Amino acid sequence: MDRFYKVGAMRYCSKSKILVVDDNSAIRKLLVLRLRESSYETVEATTGLHAVEQARTTRPDLIIMDLGMPAGTGDDAIASLKADPATRDIPVIVLTAFLQGSLLNRAIAAGAAEVLHKPVNFSGLELVLQRHLSVEQSA
Repeated sequence: MDRFYKVGAMRYCSKSKILVVDDNSAIRKLLVLRLRESSYETVEATTGLHAVEQARTTRPDLIIMDLGMPAGTGDDAIASLKADPATRDIPVIVLTAFLQGSLLNRAIAAGAAEVLHKPVNFSGLELVLQRHLSVEQSA
């Protein structure tokens, strides 16, 4: 059973499952390490196509997605996820080195919830995760 902890008026699930998608193994492993240290469960994927498969089978609570990857770019994966009723409500946070450009614009148009830029700021990432994984406190 998931445990919840309270921060202000919001509750957070300490065992939220996050799918981390990045073809760069060093970045992916660093993200996974930091997320696990913060009590998140993690699942990994190395391509956009693998991310879609993993999302369908593991049902993560949130996805952190790189954009520039082989075998299915992040924007294509986001579009596929948002077109599928089983995965459309999973928030996708883009983590990318792209500051602008068509790939980034397509990811936003496809339904990315937020965009963060590399190198990752872990304090900022934690705030984004809290915002998207929060559960309203019941009265």
